[in-house]
Amino acid sequence: MIILGVLLLVIGFVTGISVLWTIGLVLVVIGLVLWIAGALGHAVGGRNHYW
Repeated sequence: MIILGVLLLVIGFVTGISVLWTIGLVLVVIGLVLWIAGALGHAVGGRNHYW
Protein backbone atom coordinates (compact mmCIF):
# COMPACT_ATOMS: atom_id res chain seq x y z
CA MET A 1 0.00 0.00 0.00
CA ILE A 2 2.88 2.32 0.75
CA ILE A 3 4.58 1.55 -2.55
CA LEU A 4 1.37 2.14 -4.49
CA GLY A 5 0.86 5.43 -2.66
CA VAL A 6 4.37 6.62 -3.47
CA LEU A 7 3.89 5.58 -7.10
CA LEU A 8 0.66 7.56 -7.31
CA LEU A 9 2.35 10.54 -5.66
CA VAL A 10 5.09 10.53 -8.28
CA ILE A 11 2.68 10.09 -11.19
CA GLY A 12 0.41 12.80 -9.84
CA PHE A 13 3.33 15.17 -9.37
CA VAL A 14 4.77 14.57 -12.84
CA THR A 15 1.46 14.79 -14.70
CA GLY A 16 -0.04 17.52 -12.53
CA ILE A 17 -3.17 15.49 -11.68
CA SER A 18 -4.09 16.52 -8.17
CA VAL A 19 -6.51 13.61 -7.63
CA LEU A 20 -3.65 11.11 -7.97
CA TRP A 21 -1.59 13.19 -5.57
CA THR A 22 -4.39 13.13 -2.99
CA ILE A 23 -5.08 9.41 -3.34
CA GLY A 24 -1.36 8.65 -3.12
CA LEU A 25 -0.99 10.71 0.02
CA VAL A 26 -3.96 8.97 1.67
CA LEU A 27 -2.58 5.52 0.76
CA VAL A 28 0.84 6.36 2.15
CA VAL A 29 -0.61 7.62 5.44
CA ILE A 30 -2.90 4.60 5.86
CA GLY A 31 -0.08 2.23 4.96
CA LEU A 32 2.25 3.81 7.50
CA VAL A 33 -0.38 3.69 10.25
CA LEU A 34 -1.07 0.01 9.59
CA TRP A 35 2.65 -0.75 9.40
CA ILE A 36 3.33 0.97 12.72
CA ALA A 37 0.35 -0.74 14.37
CA GLY A 38 1.56 -4.13 13.14
CA ALA A 39 5.11 -3.44 14.27
CA LEU A 40 3.88 -2.58 17.77
CA GLY A 41 2.18 -5.94 18.05
CA HIS A 42 -1.42 -4.84 17.58
CA ALA A 43 -3.77 -7.02 15.55
CA VAL A 44 -4.32 -5.42 12.14
CA GLY A 45 -7.41 -6.52 10.26
CA GLY A 46 -8.25 -9.08 12.94
CA ARG A 47 -4.95 -10.92 12.51
CA ASN A 48 -1.92 -10.95 14.74
CA HIS A 49 0.34 -11.86 11.80
CA TYR A 50 0.02 -12.62 8.11
CA TRP A 51 1.90 -15.92 7.83
